[in-house]
Amino acid sequence: MKVSGAQAIVESLKRLGVKVVFGIPGGALLPLYDALYDAREELRQILCRHEQGAAHAADGYARVTGRAGVCLATSGPGATNLVTGIANAHMDSIPIVAMTGQVPRAAIGRDSFQEADVTGITMPIVKHSYLVRDPNEIPAVFAEAFYLATTGRPGPVLIDLPKDVTMAEVEFRFPEKVGTNG
Repeated sequence: MKVSGAQAIVESLKRLGVKVVFGIPGGALLPLYDALYDAREELRQILCRHEQGAAHAADGYARVTGRAGVCLATSGPGATNLVTGIANAHMDSIPIVAMTGQVPRAAIGRDSFQEADVTGITMPIVKHSYLVRDPNEIPAVFAEAFYLATTGRPGPVLIDLPKDVTMAEVEFRFPEKVGTNG
């Protein structure tokens, strides 16, 4: 089925059993927030007062439920505000998946407005990070991210999402087998 990248993210989250997402809207993530709004009956979106609070809320959710917590923040300072919560999850081996907005792919690496190298910034405090450059890879990236966050020694995984990736049209195909070895 053809969907937007943002709709592919939401459909992936639903298939992965996510029920709650903590975050704050921002320009780079508006397509995703539109898709989350459309899925509000299945995915509860909890608006936080600060991005750091969203990361800590995802951490607390994971501790209480035993499932991966999910948080999201827009690009630039929004994404960097997640760092303390991600570091806390890393130090305590708590599975969270942090989604961050990013400038469009063509603007990456050009010191664009609201651009931050969040994958580089968080490298020492995540199990793995993704910068999604191909919108068709969204379902596989999300499946693998949740697998990595929750298996072995649990911990945080980051998915950086350029705005044009969330707006692109994709053929949604969720992987039949989840995991990095097949």
